[in-house]
Amino acid sequence: MSFEAGEAVIDEIVASCDGDLRGALMALLMVNERLENELQRLYAAVRDGNTLH
Repeated sequence: MSFEAGEAVIDEIVASCDGDLRGALMALLMVNERLENELQRLYAAVRDGNTLH
């Protein structure tokens, strides 16, 4: 992602939280936690030889 694109994404995230930087950071932390949980689930499925649907 280019610097300019990153800036635009940050602006969009902050705007979606009505300019509340703390709210934007909290939203990003929650999304990150969800993604980490999904990765752990996928790693476990691969490790255990399960197929993913």
